[in-house]
Amino acid sequence: MSVEQYIKKRAAAVNAALPRCIRSLRGADPRLAQAMVYTLAAGGKRLRPVLLGAAYEVFGGKAADVLPAACALEMVHTYSLVHDDLPAMDDDDLRRGRPTAHKVFGEAEAILAGDALLTDAFTILLSSRYPRRVTPSCVLAAARTLAARAGARGMVSGQAADLEAEGFLRGKINAAKRRRGLKLLSYIHLHKTADLITAAVEMGAVLAGAPERDVKALASFGRDIGLCFQVADDILDVVGDKKKLGKSGSDARNRKLTYASLLGVGEARNKAEALMRRALPALAGVRGKAAPKADLAALAEFIYRRDN
Repeated sequence: MSVEQYIKKRAAAVNAALPRCIRSLRGADPRLAQAMVYTLAAGGKRLRPVLLGAAYEVFGGKAADVLPAACALEMVHTYSLVHDDLPAMDDDDLRRGRPTAHKVFGEAEAILAGDALLTDAFTILLSSRYPRRVTPSCVLAAARTLAARAGARGMVSGQAADLEAEGFLRGKINAAKRRRGLKLLSYIHLHKTADLITAAVEMGAVLAGAPERDVKALASFGRDIGLCFQVADDILDVVGDKKKLGKSGSDARNRKLTYASLLGVGEARNKAEALMRRALPALAGVRGKAAPKADLAALAEFIYRRDN
């Protein structure tokens, strides 16, 4: 099975489960629930839940054991996209080839849908049934990981720094300004993107009750592939096929600080490859099943080489 087929198969299970998660929230306002389902139904590669399942399988069990946790992670990711697309932030009209939530439901309803996705991700994570091997303490540890990686110490601070960096590219870029830009970019990418990808592999490991040594090794792997993902995304925003990407390429329009804009596409590609190569030794040091570890390595390669 190719890595593309692997992702497609694993993503299909997540796509089938996500609407059920929203339907399980009995008493939700119907239009709010409709907006939540709409944003989740836009699809995508579902790399974060796929990574979670693969990391869990390294330590035994099957990805289906932790499908609710994978859905919760994707709900948090989707909330971040809904808010990222808002006029006050990136002001995007398209997401994955479809009108963004605020274009369909209005800005206020989109904000509320994002709020609900974030909050009820923890409802799904903490209230779902898991096999006996997934203990309550493991589920609580996964919730702590997700909260830490998604909040003010993680993804949200990355988004805030990304907004603050708008306009950085105005004026001449000399050596000193380039150094400041690279330092700022490292912070933005680490938190805005890499933290949630790190959370995916960490959550998979802690749900399986993995030793702390292996959780830390997977976190190192997740950080580097998360950084690689965002550098690759920066490159695709410049040179990618907009139809394949399903978005309009707002980074260039908003003069966002990216590796592609600061260093050029060629150097950005070198950076992405270096990050992908750096991730693999950390993964090799994880004790567990060989086949899921090979799947994680293939996913890292896919993240670097993807075209959408």
